[in-house]
Amino acid sequence: MRKTRRFCHAPADLHTGVRRTRLQNVDIVVVNDGVGKAITLARMVGPVIGQAEPPTWWQRWTCRWSEVLLALLATLVLSGSSPAATERSVVYVIPIEGVIDLGLAPFTLRVLEEAARAGAAAVILEVNTFGGRVDAAVIIRDALLQAPVRMVAFVNKRAISAGALITLAAETIVMAGGGTIGAAMPVEMGAPGTPAQPVAEKTVSYLRKEFRATAESRKRPPLLAEAMVDADVEIPGVIDKGKLLTLTTEEALQHQLADGRAESLEAVLQFVHLSGAEVRRASQTWAETLVRFLTHPVMSSLLMTLGILGIIVELRTPGFGVPGVLGLLSLGLFFWGHGLVRLVGWEELLLVGAGLLLLALEVFVIPGFGLAGALGLTALVAGLGLSVMGSGATWPAIVAAMGRVVLSLLLAIAASLAMLRLLPRLPFGRRLILETELPGDAGYASAPESDRRWLDKCGTAVSPLRPAGIAHLDGERVDVVSDGEFIEAGDPIHVVRVDGNRIVVRRLYDTEGKG
Repeated sequence: MRKTRRFCHAPADLHTGVRRTRLQNVDIVVVNDGVGKAITLARMVGPVIGQAEPPTWWQRWTCRWSEVLLALLATLVLSGSSPAATERSVVYVIPIEGVIDLGLAPFTLRVLEEAARAGAAAVILEVNTFGGRVDAAVIIRDALLQAPVRMVAFVNKRAISAGALITLAAETIVMAGGGTIGAAMPVEMGAPGTPAQPVAEKTVSYLRKEFRATAESRKRPPLLAEAMVDADVEIPGVIDKGKLLTLTTEEALQHQLADGRAESLEAVLQFVHLSGAEVRRASQTWAETLVRFLTHPVMSSLLMTLGILGIIVELRTPGFGVPGVLGLLSLGLFFWGHGLVRLVGWEELLLVGAGLLLLALEVFVIPGFGLAGALGLTALVAGLGLSVMGSGATWPAIVAAMGRVVLSLLLAIAASLAMLRLLPRLPFGRRLILETELPGDAGYASAPESDRRWLDKCGTAVSPLRPAGIAHLDGERVDVVSDGEFIEAGDPIHVVRVDGNRIVVRRLYDTEGKG
């Protein structure tokens, strides 16, 4: 009698990527998970020895259900072993719009960190700006160069000045039709309504090399980057000496500064081969929006003025009230906003605190205005000035920052003097001031009774009254003070009033006008 083995035949379309074979009494299934990894499953099939005979119903039922369970297990292994096949790529979009200020830097850094944690495929910077602060652009530039995520700059429609530096820090530059990039020569902003002033050669040299280093790190033409900053850079056939370089979209593509052209964000995704990616547009939080508002030059100057004004008024009035609260709140908002953008440290806070303390000592402890007051004003101006300057500030920037602080201080002093003079005349101010009088006819008097008896008495000056001296009144020698005029010895006098312990007299004239 010959031994035979019986096989259970699975349908041909049992599962895509499943290959089954049998070795002795083991049913082997090899599953291909679609990503180059093979998973082997096996099940035992009991030996069937004997004559070839039709299987029983129990054998047929067991064989069929075992094949179904094996196919389900293979399907679960396939779906669990390749999650990347079903996940979509993620792309973050950061808007670089309007003025580039110090409030934009922490927002950009936060989104870059979030994109790195999410494993984003790319971060797209949608640039449309005329520029702004150089120190803010440098912070963003450094973060872009160090980011572990692919950086793509979409210039839609312009990347001027500081915006050009941010754009050059991206790995890929895509420009919309009609776009421009360049014109990055640094300037100093003057007073409102006056044109910007050129900066020193030292600043131009620094920024020119900053642009060159950024272009070199991204394998872009460094001379083009330098010509955007310095008008002395000449590139034959591109820009003449004495002119700043600004490129259109077509020129940027021609000189290999830009990598491609796109008219929409969808076209940019297609250009970088991320057409089906999930787009996450970043937006500022309420705190970041508030910080950008508080660090605006106009708003920061207003906060300084209100803070100093509130403190001056509070020092000139008794107690602690609304002016002090408003002053501390304004200075608190000023330092909080500038602290979040890394402009304020412990040094600035200590300088301002020391300045306020010295001014308080000058007002309440030390009479007059001397060394303590001068040191207090100097420390206050220095602390506030350092709080509005970025790192690496040039002398023109330092002078401009100190000018803003001095202007705010002068405005606060002028406003405080006006308030102290006008406040008692206003309905609101009258409710804050005690106007109750203590008249003399009601029995209130500040002078002692022994001195009040000389009121309306007449006598003779014993010594010259210039203005103090001695007079004879009712046969007694009394210390008196003239009412602003010099009175010679022997002149007749008349007591006109008694102020505390001061007996005030005037010269007594006869009917001919002589004393």
